[in-house]
Amino acid sequence: MAAFFSVINHPLKFRLYLLKNVPAAYFSGLKIVHVTASACSVSIPFKWFTRNPFRSTYFASLSMAAELSTGVLAMAQLYKRKPPVSLLVTGIEGRFHKKATGVTVFTCNDGEAIRQAIEGAVELRTPQEVKAHSIGRNKQGEVVAEFWITWSFKAK
Repeated sequence: MAAFFSVINHPLKFRLYLLKNVPAAYFSGLKIVHVTASACSVSIPFKWFTRNPFRSTYFASLSMAAELSTGVLAMAQLYKRKPPVSLLVTGIEGRFHKKATGVTVFTCNDGEAIRQAIEGAVELRTPQEVKAHSIGRNKQGEVVAEFWITWSFKAK
């Protein structure tokens, strides 16, 4: 996991990863604010590329940041793992509480639940699902949006 964190916390390596694998996240300006095995925070700015006609951050841009805050926790568990485990988003739910007009930071604290689902997929040899919760807050600490991302894990 330390090797994964060294890549994800290196600004240039992370930006190159996004450009190559998730170009929409790269051009949207997503950034890892903080990451551990149990929690991840991802920021998304309000700018031309992420805006909607209502002068706020587009819902799809917000959902991308929320998904990344959960996905990084899963990828950290799966990086160079033997046996390998595949991951797939199988569901997404969102709730919007306030207009997002500045930087929004999404935080997911479900790293342990994700780890348990991955371990279950390996031990039981059956796909396992986990619904990870990510909360987006503005700079005042107000909740802007919440997302529940359902991940499926399957041992290969």
